[in-house]
Amino acid sequence: MPEHPVRLVVGDDLHRNRWTVFFRLILAIPHLVWVVLWSIAVVFAAIANWFATWIGGTPPAGLHRFMCSYIRYLSHLDAYLWLVANPYPAFTGAEGVYPIDIELPEPTVQPRWKTFFRLFLALPAIALSTALGGGGSFSYSTKRNRSYGTGGALAVTVAVLGWFSSLARGRMPKGLRDAGAYSIGYGAQMLAYLLLVTDRYPNADPAAMLEGVDRPPEHPVRLVGDPHDLGRTRLTVFFRVLLVSPHVVWLALWAVAVLFAVIANWFATLVGGTPAESLHRFTCAWIRYRLHVYAYLFLVANPFPGFTGTPGTYPLDLELPGLQPQNRWKTFFRIILFIPAAIVASALGWGLFLSAFFTWFYALARGTAPWGLRNLSAYALRYDAQTYSYLLLITDTYPHASPLEGAPTPQHEFAEAAAA
Repeated sequence: MPEHPVRLVVGDDLHRNRWTVFFRLILAIPHLVWVVLWSIAVVFAAIANWFATWIGGTPPAGLHRFMCSYIRYLSHLDAYLWLVANPYPAFTGAEGVYPIDIELPEPTVQPRWKTFFRLFLALPAIALSTALGGGGSFSYSTKRNRSYGTGGALAVTVAVLGWFSSLARGRMPKGLRDAGAYSIGYGAQMLAYLLLVTDRYPNADPAAMLEGVDRPPEHPVRLVGDPHDLGRTRLTVFFRVLLVSPHVVWLALWAVAVLFAVIANWFATLVGGTPAESLHRFTCAWIRYRLHVYAYLFLVANPFPGFTGTPGTYPLDLELPGLQPQNRWKTFFRIILFIPAAIVASALGWGLFLSAFFTWFYALARGTAPWGLRNLSAYALRYDAQTYSYLLLITDTYPHASPLEGAPTPQHEFAEAAAA
């Protein structure tokens, strides 16, 4: 896809000051007051900008600059609140002064019909941005119990888990930082569209959003398949929930057997240090089958899946590791260690649900899935598969929360590790 005019710039080094992390919410109070005042002004400026753009076809330069500063400032504040960056942000929204920054375009001619229906057209992006947590993360209540702002599941999860990790290690985990940066970037694109900074619709593709960010190491559990397989059959899309019903029943029955297999495998791994081979294969088939069913249900793939979880039989498939020794203490505490990853997977589930909901309408209208939403859904499914592979003793490599696919380890690093 062509490059989006609203670009996320990530210059964060993952270092976090423990003192400022501990008191982050208190330190942010002046910003929370300021952002409320600025947001009130933006409401009136947005109305004036809408009329001016609808009549003249181009946003006035002064209002455009005002909106750009506001979007950048919200992104800086989000990054500070959600621990995606460390320095205290300025109050101006100036470009190039913060590790998490937003590049915004100059004012250009915009179609009047898009301008007229902008609020209506932006509703799906607003909903998805709210689930992810970008685009203004503060919230306050009035006596009428109304609230303003977002603070989506993914951003809150990043902040809570990152808070504990940063206090303990003085560093933000890269996976959580990348996930938080992605939510901020999408929120900035949503606001830029809503506030007429650009008429380009937000792009939910995580890889495009985080272009230029270093990828994490390759995880042993990863997705494989044709990334350009976007065709969807309208008839099966319309009846997708009904068609998937037999798979839901079979998946649940198989899960009961997997529960007993994993308990037996847990004892075998504690004693021998390696999972039992037959139980490993049995559990791998269930995890792979689960991915096939979810990919079909959430419109990430099109064909009706088989019932066996056989590798290489579905357009979106899962590559799982072979039998390997596992650390006994990680095995003993596996359920406890699994909890943070389960929280992240649950947070991503909101984005997955909304992506499927919007894709359903899009696929019915055009017979294809939107590139960005499909890739966001694939990210959520990949992390879910890594989480369950960790819980069910397929691997003791912890799931990585980064939306980016892992980079293969260079051969010279393999050699150095083997020599060590």
